[in-house]
Amino acid sequence: MHIVGTAGHVDHGKSTLISALTGINPDRLKEEIEREMTIDLGFASMTLPGGETIGIIDVPGHRDFVGNMLSGIGGIDAVLLVIAANEGVSAQTREHLAILDLLEILRGLIVLTKCDLVADRELLELVELEAQELVEGTSLENAPVLRVSAKTGEGLEQLKLKLAELLAEIPPKRDLNRPRLPVDRVFTLSGFGTVVTGTLLDGSFVLGDEVVCLPSGKTGRIRGLQNHNRKLQKVTPGYRTAINLNNLSKEDIQRGDVIALPGTYIPTTRLDASIRLLRDAITEVKHNMSLKVYAGASETLARVRLLGVEALAPGEEGFVQLEPEQPLVAVRGDHYVLRLPSPAATIGGGVILDTQPARRYRRFDEVTLARLEQLRMGKRADLVMQALDQLNVANLAALTTQTSLPAAELEKQLSELEDAGEVIFLTRQPTPSKTHLISAQNWQSLSKYILSTLTEFHHNNPLKAGISREQLKSGLKLTQEQFDLVLGMLSQQGELVERGTLVWAASHTILLTPQQEAQAASLLARFTESPYSPPDVSEAEADLGLDLLEGLIATDRLVRVSDAVLFMPGTVEVMKVWVRDAIQANGSVSLAQFRDHFQTSRKYAAAFLEYLDSIGYTLRKGDVRVLRTINT
Repeated sequence: MHIVGTAGHVDHGKSTLISALTGINPDRLKEEIEREMTIDLGFASMTLPGGETIGIIDVPGHRDFVGNMLSGIGGIDAVLLVIAANEGVSAQTREHLAILDLLEILRGLIVLTKCDLVADRELLELVELEAQELVEGTSLENAPVLRVSAKTGEGLEQLKLKLAELLAEIPPKRDLNRPRLPVDRVFTLSGFGTVVTGTLLDGSFVLGDEVVCLPSGKTGRIRGLQNHNRKLQKVTPGYRTAINLNNLSKEDIQRGDVIALPGTYIPTTRLDASIRLLRDAITEVKHNMSLKVYAGASETLARVRLLGVEALAPGEEGFVQLEPEQPLVAVRGDHYVLRLPSPAATIGGGVILDTQPARRYRRFDEVTLARLEQLRMGKRADLVMQALDQLNVANLAALTTQTSLPAAELEKQLSELEDAGEVIFLTRQPTPSKTHLISAQNWQSLSKYILSTLTEFHHNNPLKAGISREQLKSGLKLTQEQFDLVLGMLSQQGELVERGTLVWAASHTILLTPQQEAQAASLLARFTESPYSPPDVSEAEADLGLDLLEGLIATDRLVRVSDAVLFMPGTVEVMKVWVRDAIQANGSVSLAQFRDHFQTSRKYAAAFLEYLDSIGYTLRKGDVRVLRTINT
């Protein structure tokens, strides 16, 4: 379904034209009818020649209501720029055209209304020429000019035909399976509850879907879906949609909020963007200036942080970080408009390049400016790599959000990048949130950091087996899941070893000095003399020191079975075999039987049997142990 919007000066006949085309008066408010002036958005629908039903958004033309106009114009496919033939181009004609140009609305028709009021054909031609000159150099350059009269019906059929031709050229809406509906109206209906309206972008909603209202995060469920009074089970991208919501009140939602599926969008208070000032902007823009930002259906004040310059003059372009006072929901590639709060005036706008920048940038950093320029140019492979560089270890769902590329196109780009050795997959899963990948450059940096950290640790702690996982993770900005995946990949590559809570470099070996070997031999002799009642941990540490003791444990010359008890590996194996044989012969073994057989104390017997339980060798049942598996 296509959506067409109107634009133009107040009282140039926009609403009257829509009424003549559709039979629907888009002015719905009592004040609008009384004043004969559109104040808020109006809505209608019509069927074009060929059978397509389209939605129409009628916007206010008065300068005091440009904010309302901006809340509805962002999701349109084409525009009717309305100019009254008896008045010609006026102030709001110019401002509305500037907004359309900033939003890059590329398809439209220039409609000269009230032609019945102009008897002089030459005057009509002059107004038409003025309109053509007006759109030169804008997104509507070369748009056809049509003469109509809503009163007499002149030109209406031709307008419908031209509109059908224009819309037929538009490619299908993209579907990224991440629906979002910027709310332009919210109201209640008796017997139904809360209803919101807007133009659905980027995906589909289905009756019964759980949804979230952003930025508040309040959740509800879709109770009903309508498109121009037609009840639907499902709505797809581009549909003008009314959603009846459960569990959300009118007070929970306001114009500018976004209805989405849970977990698909993250509101932001910082955006990277391009910026372009209108040639006739009434002021320059200085660094840290506060301006009104209009994005989607939202309106908020924002601090404008200029990058690379101290100020932008009318007609100039550049890059900015926008810091809105209220969180926004946006996607890379969305357009925005900037207006002065006072005196109210449109001065510029641009395109959002990154919705989740990691930090405030240094304003004159050349690397940052080069990155933003690359994002602005928009080569798809570059977009993917830029997103990966920023996300570091990324899951496929986050990468889709960051790039705004359709799934098939993203898959194609990733396949090519993987073949070129620029992308590494850490996992591949059917679920996008469980498929993780990283750029080759980031992988090189990350793996280098981890391995150098291990090398440094081993140098400073030559007798320790390895570093704790938590200590290693503390130096990395990774989630636990990401950290585990990275270590798993390095382990597969033979770069490191993971055992329990410790990690060490695969090349690491513990080498004792002659003096340390002598100290170790002296202690181990005591273990040999009394294998089943050897020195405990405190005694061993007093003899060797903690580092040397941990070195013997790490090299498997001693086995720690509890916090207090150590055995030699051979002793462990002897006791383990005896326990197995005893259980197989008698069905179970008790602590007393173990203690008596090895002529040891309860302290050592209990520690060893609990150790066998902990490694899954035995299972305690009351006062006895049994084997977990007969084949162990």
